[in-house]
Amino acid sequence: MSISPVLLVVGGCTEAVYRRDCLIQTAAHHPVALLTDQEPTWQRDFIVDHEVADLRDHQAVQAAAERLSRRRPISGVLTWDEYLIVQTARLAQSLGVPGNRDWAMRRCRNKAGAQEKFDELGVPSAASIPVLTLAEARRAAVGIGYPVVLKPAAHAGSVGVVRVTGPAELPKSWRYVAEAATSQGAEGTGVLVEEYLDGPEISVECVTESGRTTAVAVAHKDLTEQPWFEEIGHTVTADDPVLDEVAPLASQALAALGVTHGVSHVEMRLTESGPKIIEVNARLAGDMIPRLVQLATGIDLVAAAADLALGHSPQLKPSRSRSAAIRIFYPPTAGNLTQCRLDPAVARSPWIDRISWQAPIGEPVAPPPHTAIHASRVGFAIVTGRSPAQTRRCLDRIEDRLVITVAPLAPGERSAA
Repeated sequence: MSISPVLLVVGGCTEAVYRRDCLIQTAAHHPVALLTDQEPTWQRDFIVDHEVADLRDHQAVQAAAERLSRRRPISGVLTWDEYLIVQTARLAQSLGVPGNRDWAMRRCRNKAGAQEKFDELGVPSAASIPVLTLAEARRAAVGIGYPVVLKPAAHAGSVGVVRVTGPAELPKSWRYVAEAATSQGAEGTGVLVEEYLDGPEISVECVTESGRTTAVAVAHKDLTEQPWFEEIGHTVTADDPVLDEVAPLASQALAALGVTHGVSHVEMRLTESGPKIIEVNARLAGDMIPRLVQLATGIDLVAAAADLALGHSPQLKPSRSRSAAIRIFYPPTAGNLTQCRLDPAVARSPWIDRISWQAPIGEPVAPPPHTAIHASRVGFAIVTGRSPAQTRRCLDRIEDRLVITVAPLAPGERSAA
């Protein structure tokens, strides 16, 4: 009896709320094997096999994939994890399946290296200078001109990103960012001092096949008040007029970094002088953005990522014309979560696609920025409508009827930091 080939997913999908959909949707169409750093739990219902390995260790990853391949043929490899895109590229190369080159993924992970390439090839982007010390950061900030942005060179999810308006703020901001930069992964070191780009922030969701990129949607971001850049919402609308303006720049940025394959999440700002790149993430977007794209346009980016990993051409023809949006909820203060409740009458509204609670009652929580990104989030809501304005009204109605309460921490009790 022949054994069906599997699509190997690298990473444990441990962020069950945000990546659960990816695994479920992919497993509905392809046999999936999982390469993870811990034994699967809920994932077992959606996989046919797995191997456990230290995902930071290339030799361990290769050995685990070889063990799995002796049981089942591997016809493709993918990851949805920003910190694993280099390992996944190297694994795809060794297995002889479709994928990006590992050097291209290292460029995407290391924002300093990406910026050098953008400068070399004339890709409009935020000027930035890599630094290792506060003294270097002072000189770089003077050279670029305040305000500036400090950010770790290879993190994701706005971790450790802060705006600095003048020299007096720099030492405190430096301590915050330098601490975050200690856990950013192997592909980048230190901190970037970056030009602050004024204007709306967006992401462009792109599909690249054989070096040719199609920009399929734009997600407009809602951010916390500065100096922080925590993402609190996204809105995607079919036939967004901004897409035609930014698609060429997204394609140019991906080509500059050597991305030839897969689904990418390209972040940029719409400045007075035109769109400029902030960074390129060579993997599927987080924060349920693929779900928003599917609800708004009918294009399934999760399926596209799987198809490309297997060497198939994805289906990118729009079949819907709607707007979809997500709003992420945070606790009002640090403490133990005691209540998350939405008025049942609102919860039954037909325009709600999903309400999801992330933090269990009784768990310590705290608002950003001084917590891990997912430890700070209580839940989210996804809605649909005819326009961005309608989805915003729907989200505002949910927030008006939402109750999140937090009890103060007992003396000596640890927060969610």
